[in-house]
Amino acid sequence: MAITNSAMLALSLSFLLLCHGSLAQLGQGQETSPWQGQSRFRGQQECRFERLDAVQPTRRLQSEAGVTEFFDQFNEQFQCAGVSIRRRIIEPSGLLMPSYSNAPRLVYIAQGRGITATIFPGCPETFQSFQQQYELQREEGGSQRQLFKDEHQKVHRFREGDIIALPAGVVNWCYNDGDTPVIAVTVFDTSNSANQLDPHRREFLLAGRQSREWQFEEHTGANILSGFSPDWLAEAFGVNREVARKLQSQDDRRGEIVRVRHGLQFLRPSVREEQHEQYSEEREERRKGGQCNGLEEMYCALKTRENINDPTRADVYTPQGGRITTLNSQKFPILNLIQMSAERGVLHRNAFHAPHWNINAHSIMYVTGGRGRVQIVNNQGRTVFDGELHRGQVLVIPQNYAVLKRAQSEGFEWISFKTNNNAMVNQIVGKASALRGMPVDVLMNAYRISREEALRLKFNRGDQMTVFTPRSQERPFNLALP
Repeated sequence: MAITNSAMLALSLSFLLLCHGSLAQLGQGQETSPWQGQSRFRGQQECRFERLDAVQPTRRLQSEAGVTEFFDQFNEQFQCAGVSIRRRIIEPSGLLMPSYSNAPRLVYIAQGRGITATIFPGCPETFQSFQQQYELQREEGGSQRQLFKDEHQKVHRFREGDIIALPAGVVNWCYNDGDTPVIAVTVFDTSNSANQLDPHRREFLLAGRQSREWQFEEHTGANILSGFSPDWLAEAFGVNREVARKLQSQDDRRGEIVRVRHGLQFLRPSVREEQHEQYSEEREERRKGGQCNGLEEMYCALKTRENINDPTRADVYTPQGGRITTLNSQKFPILNLIQMSAERGVLHRNAFHAPHWNINAHSIMYVTGGRGRVQIVNNQGRTVFDGELHRGQVLVIPQNYAVLKRAQSEGFEWISFKTNNNAMVNQIVGKASALRGMPVDVLMNAYRISREEALRLKFNRGDQMTVFTPRSQERPFNLALP
């Protein structure tokens, strides 16, 4: 039975209603306040963040063509921040089975390249081909060669440094077509209002099944089709019972990342066409200034990936110090739906990330390279974290807690996931900072210092903001927070 245009429209509108109006923000520009966030059921009154720890993965799930590593989602820091974290390693020719989650999430590609697709319900299959042939068997035993078309929703190429935004309940798959493993770090916002189940990450496989966990007891997670009657599936899909049982993956032990033996075949434009299309999309976004009209333009054509590694896109850059790049819903409109944002930090040798606090979001920092020392201070002036971080570790920086970072000799790099689509930061010192905005007399009386000392305190860093280069030995930089 053919699906009418009105039926497809109804599916899309149903999904829009489930998004609690978030997509309406895409069509209305940035009318919502950055201070306004989704309701979060993390139970803040029980969370004190009195002691913070750097965290590494605690569980490991082996598949045929890759590994999934989980950070303990019952860790108090993660529960208080309302997030869950995992890291995936997908080997070359590895296909991550299609699945969806109960919570929106951001994925950072720390290494590698590949192909991904997000299947939005009710949107048309715009990639089409009429040149593929299939062998069909007739019921009477004869055979017939018939021309069939293949069609599917748009696929996208991803690369190192990309942020991929995935809404709750929307199917996604990806494939490593490169020659190096893909490493992807994912943060789920389990306290987002889009999650109506419970404050834990739940993933639903559409195909395959999970294999055993190496470090813990045996765990097998089947796909959602395995719970249905094979006879009902056969009738619903219009296939025989044997095919229906294969859909349930009862005897499949490959896990959630499987190896494609002879390469994955699908429809996609050439690299040059993709680059031209991306350039056209960006130019069109700039022309519209974030305005969207119509269902397909607002929803089906949403861009789901953006690169945060490109130095030319940095918000703050100092040649000797490093750079900070933010990605929020003003630059990446789908984040209005996800209600998250990201920050990429690169500090050179001994450089500082100026003392600051996050105004309206928790920050989940994942270290991507080098080593750095981090200090975090709470509202009582107590140091709740003072330690060195290295690649692969995660640290939660609570909302409003003051934080100061310094790179070690090999530099320091990180990606931060923030629980607000327009996360805001307030610097303590430097240009456009809290101290810079105060009259000198206020600083004199507040800190009991002379006018000359107050002037130095206020203007010593000149026009530097966010990233500070190290001072010379004659003028040492004071590590103490104001």
